[in-house]
Order: sequence, then C-alpha cells, then structure tokens
Amino acid sequence: MGRGKFKGKPTGHRHFSTPEELIAGTTATRPRTFSQVEAAEKVEEESEEELEEPSEKQKGAVGLIEINNPNLVKRKNLKARDVDIGKITELSRREREEIEKQKAHERYMKLQEQGKTEQSRKDIERLALIRQRRAEAARKREEDKTGNVHLFACSLFASLHHIYIKVFMESRLKA
Repeated sequence: MGRGKFKGKPTGHRHFSTPEELIAGTTATRPRTFSQVEAAEKVEEESEEELEEPSEKQKGAVGLIEINNPNLVKRKNLKARDVDIGKITELSRREREEIEKQKAHERYMKLQEQGKTEQSRKDIERLALIRQRRAEAARKREEDKTGNVHLFACSLFASLHHIYIKVFMESRLKA
C-alpha cells in the first residue's frame, strides 16, 4: 500500500540491529564468526567510554582541534559556598571611575545640605525672597478680608435701612 502521492524507493527499508540484539543473537544478519562474549565486551567498553568522557556537541572543527585560545575559555559558575570572601579583586578603570564619581556626588550633596556651596546659597536667598513675598501677600489678603467685611456690613446696613424706611412710610400712610 502506497503512502501519499510519490512512489517509494525500490531498495526498501533498511534495518539496523542494536547492540542488545547482537548480544541476544536475534538478528538475522549476524555474522557467523561473531560471538556473544565479544559483543558483550564491546558494549561494556563503549559504556565505560561514555561514562568517562562525556563529550559535548561542538560545531565544525572545534571538537577535532584543541585550541588554547583564552577567549574561548568557558566561565565557571561559582556557587555561594565556593566563593572566597577574603579574596580582594581589583576593580577595572571604569568601575573605579564610577565609584569616585558617586563619592564626589555624595560629598557635594552633603555640602549642599549644610549650605556651603554656591548653588545652595543662591537657593537659600531665593527661598527667603519667596517667603517674604508670600508673607506680604497673606497680610494683604487679611487686610482685604477685613475691608470686605466692613463693606459687606455697610451694604447690609444700607439695605436694611432702606427696608426700614419703606416699612415706616407704609405704616404712616395707613394711619
């Protein structure tokens, strides 16, 4: 029975026997000179080689040629228990410059908090002016508020006076 549109190859399917089949002697194509003891020894040797040397798959000729390139050395992952705490490592130039930059910034900020830098002096003067303006504005608002109450009282008094006169005049007319 055909599978799909295309016809299969006339060579048929090939069957490869496994080492276990060779040992058991169940393969049909076993050579007559092949003994089961030899097969067992070969299988054991192969398994020992696999256990001793776990080879990693490498691309191209890298696996065939040994190269002593220091750039190709794989980095070892260190576990926390293997790390030597007492070991002092030298910092790179960039790391040193970064640390110096952070320390300089911290020193500047400390001086700024104390008011010893030029910028902090200017900021303090500016804040003093702002506080003075706000105090003046608050005093002016307070004066306006008291003035508004006086005006409101005057306008209320005038309207009540007008009503009183109107009521008084009406009562006189009736009488």
